[in-house]
Amino acid sequence: MEKLTFYALSAPEKLDRIGAYLSERLSRDVARHRYGYVCIAMEALDQLLMACHCQSINLFVESFLKMVRKLLESDKPSLQILGTNSFVKFANIEEDTPSYHRSYDFFVSRFSEMCHSSYEDPDIRTKIRMAGIKGLQGVVRKTVNDELQANIWDPQHMDKIVPSLLFNLQSGERTESPVELTERCFRELLGRAAYGNIKNAITPVLMHLDNHSLWEGKTFAVRCFKIIMYSIQSQHSHLVIQQLLGHLDANSKNSATVRAGIVEVLLEAAAIAASGSVGPTVLEVFNTLLRQLRLSVDYELTGSYDGSTNIGTKIIKAHEERQLQEAVIRTIGSFANTLPTYQRSEVMLFIMGKIPVPGVHLALPSTGSGHEGTRMIQVMLLKSLVQVTAGFQTTNMLTALPSSFLEPLLSFSLTEDPEVRLLVLQILLSLIDRHDNRLCKFIFTPNVSEQIDIHICNITAEKLQYFKFSLWVLHSQHGQQLYRHIYLGCKEHSSGRQHYETLFALLGLLSVELANEEVVVDLIRLALALQDLALSTDEALPIFNRCAVHALAAAYLNLICQLTTVPAFCQHIHEVIEVRQKESPYLLPEDVFIDNPNYCSGYNTDRLATPYVPQYTDEDRLSKRKSIGETISLQVEVESRNSPEKEECCFCLPLVDSVGMEEQERERRRQVVEKFQKAPFEEIAAHCGARATLLQSKLNQIFEITIRPPPSPSGTISSGYGQTQSRSVPIYEMKFPDLCVY
Repeated sequence: MEKLTFYALSAPEKLDRIGAYLSERLSRDVARHRYGYVCIAMEALDQLLMACHCQSINLFVESFLKMVRKLLESDKPSLQILGTNSFVKFANIEEDTPSYHRSYDFFVSRFSEMCHSSYEDPDIRTKIRMAGIKGLQGVVRKTVNDELQANIWDPQHMDKIVPSLLFNLQSGERTESPVELTERCFRELLGRAAYGNIKNAITPVLMHLDNHSLWEGKTFAVRCFKIIMYSIQSQHSHLVIQQLLGHLDANSKNSATVRAGIVEVLLEAAAIAASGSVGPTVLEVFNTLLRQLRLSVDYELTGSYDGSTNIGTKIIKAHEERQLQEAVIRTIGSFANTLPTYQRSEVMLFIMGKIPVPGVHLALPSTGSGHEGTRMIQVMLLKSLVQVTAGFQTTNMLTALPSSFLEPLLSFSLTEDPEVRLLVLQILLSLIDRHDNRLCKFIFTPNVSEQIDIHICNITAEKLQYFKFSLWVLHSQHGQQLYRHIYLGCKEHSSGRQHYETLFALLGLLSVELANEEVVVDLIRLALALQDLALSTDEALPIFNRCAVHALAAAYLNLICQLTTVPAFCQHIHEVIEVRQKESPYLLPEDVFIDNPNYCSGYNTDRLATPYVPQYTDEDRLSKRKSIGETISLQVEVESRNSPEKEECCFCLPLVDSVGMEEQERERRRQVVEKFQKAPFEEIAAHCGARATLLQSKLNQIFEITIRPPPSPSGTISSGYGQTQSRSVPIYEMKFPDLCVY
């Protein structure tokens, strides 16, 4: 071998003839199954190839590749592995001159086939597969930087290489196995991909996951794209994300588990991507995700992908759609976290513009999802805003949050849906909280018996003043509007424990973040107004809401005591809290904001001081008067006919039923109303007193008529001691008026 190598180096023009001779010998030995000589010939070819790098090596390489091809075509695993090892050695050589006519198509196909080997012996099968992976790695190394070679990134090659690597990547073994080797090869392939080659490398990955139903498991798909995102150049990350978004759109009518798998991969990819790597089409990314969110809601409500319920339509599982919706919302938040502040503000405005307003526009496709669909979309988009606004930081609140965002947001805080109101409050917390004060204990456990650590902002004074100024400008424009919405939110009967705790957090954040005397005074006024609201009988608040509002005011005023230095004010607050702890613990947060609150449910005696006054309509009064008049007239007529005393009754009312009577009655009522509006108080009091006396006398007459026994037709008889007694007369002897006889 030494002499042969010296000869080849001394006479490079003879190298191609040496290669042809060795190739001929090797072919003959393979055909005759003389495998020892085959190994000797390949070793000679390998050593010559490694030693010679002259311009004449191209012809020698052709003979070399011809023999490698011969070995790879053999059905003997040992020869396949031998040929692969020789090719790998060749792939690591950097040639001085390029080749114009060399082709590697056969090697791509053969190595890919070896990656899918199904040889019976598992050890040999593993060796064959690993040889195939090494061969593909060698092809990539040899061709990726050679512009004169066939483009290895063409779909015809990528559609063989990438699925072969993914097939071996699915193995559960993690030792020195095809899995580990495949991952290294896959990373090397992706790391060499230029801007224009990313799509051809990613498309086979998407197709492989589709064909083998690997989205639904999520684990393998997420692992694949983690490898991809960490391997490609960072400036190309947005290309991968765009392909995933397009694939999500292409699977819009696939099962929820498949779509959820793609969304989970998007979530992981966005978390890995560098800041701003979503690319120039930021809003298009969020538009795609919001469109998938709307479609999922529509699918859940209609039960099908096309709005029909025909036989054979694929059944949609509501819980799977809900899981998909939550995944989309998390992904929206993940994307938002990669954006700079100005782009996140644009996304917030974009999402706000997508929230449907009842009676204005619907954001759902016209498939009959109706009012419930609109409500669900409102909830989902507000949840997305919660994710986007989490950790939102800006030095200019007015620029980042214009009125076109805040005003619609505040309007949603007055809807009847308690879930929508709670989400709006959470968004406001995220926007106002500049220093993560929501993590403070007092926000979630407003316990008035504990001191609150308010020294939690570890920032410079200069930066704090800048933030305060930004918030103060925002407060000066929207502060009163915000107070109004807080007040009205406390009046909602459907508000629960979370609503009041979040409202307390909002009040606390406004006080801590702004730390301005004027703001604190306004918030104290608001707290006192809330107490009046809880005491008001006009609002008819449920008992829990009344206790919750009292607890909210107590917790906030206790917080203000620790933020201010007004001894008399603080002493009064503490005294009230101590009294409540002893006598009315259900008016404090620690007894109300718990899972099973034990609040007072007795009777409210305040209204007993107000006499009950029945409310009649005009028609009721007329019909009542007519009916009573008829009854009394009949009673008096019976008495006048049968009573021997012929008592004269002056309470008989005339019965007139005419249009003129109604006109007179309306005029009389008008005069009465006018009199009570314009007359002096003394005159009205005297008139009412006289009317009350007249009414009582008439009632006495009616009671006397109805209570005493009816007159007897036979008169009365005298009894002892000068008393008279009614004589008992049989009914058939009594004389009744004609109107009473049927």
